[in-house]
Amino acid sequence: MANDETTPAPRTPVELGLDTFGDMTVDPDGEPKSYGQVLRDVVDQAVLADRVGIDFIGLGEHHRSDFAISAPDIVLAGIAGRTERIKLGTAVTVLSSDDPIRVFERFSTLDAISNGRAEVIIGRGSFTESFPLFGHDLADYEVLFNEKLSIFAQARRGDPVTWSGTHRTPLTEQVLYPAVEKPGGLTAWIGVGGSPESVIRSVQSQIPMMLAIIGGDPARFTPFVQLYRRAQQELHVDPMPLGAHSPGHVADTDDEAADQLWPHFKHNRDTIGRDRGWPEVTRDEYDAEVAGGSLYVGSPETVARRIARTVGLLGLDRFDLKYANGPMPHEQLLHSIELYGTAVIPRVRELLAGTA
Repeated sequence: MANDETTPAPRTPVELGLDTFGDMTVDPDGEPKSYGQVLRDVVDQAVLADRVGIDFIGLGEHHRSDFAISAPDIVLAGIAGRTERIKLGTAVTVLSSDDPIRVFERFSTLDAISNGRAEVIIGRGSFTESFPLFGHDLADYEVLFNEKLSIFAQARRGDPVTWSGTHRTPLTEQVLYPAVEKPGGLTAWIGVGGSPESVIRSVQSQIPMMLAIIGGDPARFTPFVQLYRRAQQELHVDPMPLGAHSPGHVADTDDEAADQLWPHFKHNRDTIGRDRGWPEVTRDEYDAEVAGGSLYVGSPETVARRIARTVGLLGLDRFDLKYANGPMPHEQLLHSIELYGTAVIPRVRELLAGTA
């Protein structure tokens, strides 16, 4: 499964993180866990990630039965009290159906209590259940995101907010609290699925881009990276970091990792597929994605080589592995996290430094 191709290191030392949506999991006997237990397990997973040297943990926001995390900032606050160094963020915050002022307030508060470790990855989300849940019309999908992004982009810099638009009353020199203590304001990213318009929006708002690469060879995202760099030059925006997020699983061997993840990956993909009209995923399709696509599945050596290739190919400053995919048991997730922190991350750094 390994791909030995590596390319030169990115501009700055890469950060290596993890993401989870809080997938509903099963116990060792295959019985479903409660939502509360899954949330407590997520906190324990983040504590382990902090202990083994992982740079970032991102929690997704969903409002449906197959995911436990609907309020990631609350879970992150719980994690903040039990960790020391790991950065704490979202993956993603669905800004279109949230209030950008409240998003800033929640994460500036998290930033304060965690001593500057908070980040927020904002996006439109790949699911739409939050729109009717919070009283929004899907017909306003574009205008809601664009207007709320305009407010948030001002707020996160710590500037007084002046804004007018269609979805709410205007704001005039509105000061927000608590103020963020670190220079540059609240750390933020925009989740981008891969459209040119989203790339340009990231640069115009001066909020770095986080690519969601969930299928196919990551090389296909090279044109978006080139557009991102070119737009910064043409719009006279200071160079911004670039991140990417992809799913995967680490185990002791390639075969063990692939076999462990497969039933849970299939359960997750087919559940979502029934909502979206996708055919059921086959093992051959899965194996092809593991071998040459954007499923980072295998032994520490295999996963490290594939991450190093992607980081070098795209010039990434951050790579986040979505380590939870379907109802995989907590114990397997913990082992994957431990291997990622103790074996994969050091190996990626060796490969990128050319010391391997």
